[in-house]
Amino acid sequence: MSTDVLTDRDTGERRRSLGLDAAAREFWRWPSPRIIALLLVPSLAARVAIGGWSAGNTVLAASMVLAQPFVEWVVHIVLLHMRPRHVGRFTLDPLFARKHREHHADPRETRLVFLPTIVVAQLAVVAVLVAWLAFDSTSLGLTFLVTISAIGMAYEWLHYLIHTDYRPKSALYRALWRHHRLHHFKNENYWFAFSSTVPDVILRTTPDPSNVETSPTVRDLLGRDRLPTG
Repeated sequence: MSTDVLTDRDTGERRRSLGLDAAAREFWRWPSPRIIALLLVPSLAARVAIGGWSAGNTVLAASMVLAQPFVEWVVHIVLLHMRPRHVGRFTLDPLFARKHREHHADPRETRLVFLPTIVVAQLAVVAVLVAWLAFDSTSLGLTFLVTISAIGMAYEWLHYLIHTDYRPKSALYRALWRHHRLHHFKNENYWFAFSSTVPDVILRTTPDPSNVETSPTVRDLLGRDRLPTG
């Protein structure tokens, strides 16, 4: 474990950098990665056991991987940044949106980095149902399960790691690290994807940071702390 002192360029805080091994040990303490692993490991074992990999399997897996950053971009904007909606006496404010607002308020709180446990469990059930009902062969269904659970694991690991004190070493990870931190510490209206910068480039949500004002609501997505009182 590294003990180098680093200064956070976004917050000005001085902290000890974190080694990758220590980060991995902490990662596996949380429920979300374990639930995803319970889906990934058996589905991968079953997929290997039945064999029969075809062009259809390749197209399915490749399509899912290529689509993932764009799905992530849309989900981040439409669902995670969803504001409470009032329908008569009822308020629609899903758990994942509430937790994401908490995550913006305290980006260094590890508990809030991961998807809520109940949400991950529900998504795992939905994935199994889709694999069972939407594909006409066990081969494709298992390929879908393996791919979507691997994507989920990569999503959780990368998002977790970016919010730790692990110091970026590769140019690619450094770019993703900086990209996501701009969303959290500069302006919440840009830099939505974090497994790739491509969607933000194509969809024009990755401006020059020097031309973007620091948002007063980047840590308070509903702007409640800025409402007048009295």
